[in-house]
Amino acid sequence: MSRRAMPRHEAVERHIRSRIAGLSPGDPIESDAELCDLFRVSRMTVRQATQRLVAEGAIYRVSGVGTFVGEPQVHRQMGQLRSFTQEMALRGRTVSSKVLAAEVRPGTKEEVAGLRLAPESSVVHLRRIRLAGQEPMAIEDVVLPPFCTWLLDVDLANGSLHQALTDHGFTPARATGTQIAAIAEPDDAALLDLEPGAPLFVERRLITTDDGTPIEQTESRYAGSRFVFHIELS
Repeated sequence: MSRRAMPRHEAVERHIRSRIAGLSPGDPIESDAELCDLFRVSRMTVRQATQRLVAEGAIYRVSGVGTFVGEPQVHRQMGQLRSFTQEMALRGRTVSSKVLAAEVRPGTKEEVAGLRLAPESSVVHLRRIRLAGQEPMAIEDVVLPPFCTWLLDVDLANGSLHQALTDHGFTPARATGTQIAAIAEPDDAALLDLEPGAPLFVERRLITTDDGTPIEQTESRYAGSRFVFHIELS
């Protein structure tokens, strides 16, 4: 079976994201006319490609002057279940992690209940600092059911947890959760290279597979100055 060809506007968008990854805020990028010539597409297609980038603040336009790189905040599209690795890849950022803990330990009552495990069950606990380039973006604590002990042998410093789960037949399909604002305590601040008291976004998610089986419970503590949650409402 042949693979579906990438729509032209997606190709243009990916090109722009890869370009801005190597530029600084305020640097110019190709004009709409230049992108039309480069990809041999209509101006409408280019506008379709750039619309989301402008909404995110990744690029901005100055009428009669040109298009420029916006501030280097990372925007995450709400309403779509994507891993940190997938989000960064869409923005042309190189992802890596520092693994702080990878262990089997007794689950808390909240963890056991969230993952629908028997009382006093063990869980697999992973704690990582997530980086884009060399910049720390988030502290991530993940707990998974005890049948995921094989993850302890996976290279999660350079690989994707969600891809590893998918490869083993546990595809993350749905997430529910909450977000709150917090401030960086000294430990968080040291790990994220922030000043104590700096703003954080704290997100807690329960992720299930297609059949509703809980596969992952995660708390992510994002550096508020580096990460923006992008919301589209209709």
